Amino acid sequence: MNDVNWKKEVETRKDAFLNDTQGLLQIRSILDEDNATKNAPFGPEIAAALEYMLGLGENAGMTVKNVDGYAGHIEMGTGKELIGVLGHLDVVPEGDGWTVDPFGGEIKDGKIFARGAIDDKGPTMAAWYGMKIIKELNLPLSKRVRLILGTDEESQWRCVDHYFKQEEMPSAGFAPDADFPIIHAEKGMMNVTMKQEMVKEGEQSEAVLQSFQSGLRLNMVPDRAEAHVITANKWQDRFQDFLNENHLTGGIEEEGDVQRFYLTGKSAHGSTPEFGVNAGGMLASFLSQLTLDHQGSSFLQFIEEHLMDNSGEKLGIMAEDKVSGTLTVNAGVFNYHREDGGSIGLNIRYPVTHSGDAVLEILGKLAKREGFTIKVTKHTTPHFVDEQHTVVQTLKKVYEEQTGHSGKPIAIGGGTYARSLVAGVAFGALFPGREDVAHQKDEYMFLEDLFSAAAIYAEAIYELAK
Repeated sequence: MNDVNWKKEVETRKDAFLNDTQGLLQIRSILDEDNATKNAPFGPEIAAALEYMLGLGENAGMTVKNVDGYAGHIEMGTGKELIGVLGHLDVVPEGDGWTVDPFGGEIKDGKIFARGAIDDKGPTMAAWYGMKIIKELNLPLSKRVRLILGTDEESQWRCVDHYFKQEEMPSAGFAPDADFPIIHAEKGMMNVTMKQEMVKEGEQSEAVLQSFQSGLRLNMVPDRAEAHVITANKWQDRFQDFLNENHLTGGIEEEGDVQRFYLTGKSAHGSTPEFGVNAGGMLASFLSQLTLDHQGSSFLQFIEEHLMDNSGEKLGIMAEDKVSGTLTVNAGVFNYHREDGGSIGLNIRYPVTHSGDAVLEILGKLAKREGFTIKVTKHTTPHFVDEQHTVVQTLKKVYEEQTGHSGKPIAIGGGTYARSLVAGVAFGALFPGREDVAHQKDEYMFLEDLFSAAAIYAEAIYELAK
């Protein structure tokens, strides 16, 4: 019989819980390959975050292992079978516009603020405290439990690829890196770079696009865009009208014969681009109305004609299914230089019953017609676990008993470490009705949600491994 009051157990540890969480959030664990070393392949700060967590595990009397700096794990329990919990310690760049220190872990208004608060340091710490509670209560387990700590989830997943080449695959488990109740279907994901071919110039134009830049990561809606245009024309009034019409901020600065256009949009996660305002797309939309050189105009016109919707309709790749919903496209990175043309980085997420090859075939034909080449830099096929699977049913029962709400599984466009497991699902920690602020400025997690997640994870881990 399980008569543990999981919420009370979390409550008695909340001060230490928050202190440990703040300590992790204060590490700026952003990918830094310029300063990578053999033992810190993704940079010193990510390595520091991994060592921080392994230190907590070691201090709690659990078995820990650092797997070449790519990933690590904290393990407890005995038995042949292994239950896996997969979290990640790396975070996306903080971006601009924060009203608090993005790596301060500040607590105010019932929330904890920092890059990584909800994606994914806060939830990972909640899962760790779930394990810690089971260990401290000395509850009997018939299986081993392993918290696997990834460090490259926001980039190329090299961490789990490396880890599972050397380490045991859990028989089942979950990733605390998405939404409650349970995510049993994750769309296919592909990153595609579209490279513009150089074209012959026609007649001399009155303005020349010298450069255009927007976006940091393919899985983020870019919130800043900048373009340099060589021209004698004055477009300040026209640009200001455009900004006002679209409720945007920006401006033009003159630097000799070059005008620097800049515009601010709204960042959002690449899996839900409809919640953002793509600064690159909006600036391209304005500049495409101007008379520019042929190369620059072709680049901007392609964005205006094919990338100003998130459904893929204008690219000809729109798709939908009942299990996971609609295809989405996020144009996350734009780069253009007059000397070598432009490139556009797309993050495409397609339904679980759809074909990624079909998407690429259509995209390839369009690109060729429009003077672009395409290159797939990453392709992850869809992930799906049947609703009747033991892991789904166990987590569903725990969630419903602790919250009183339905635990019916759902599908998402995001990709979680659950895909790395043979039988894994994503399980929290964003509760239904809460705003998803992952990858946005002033990212936060409600303290009550952090504590509730820890209680749910504690019971879930116990039920899976008892």
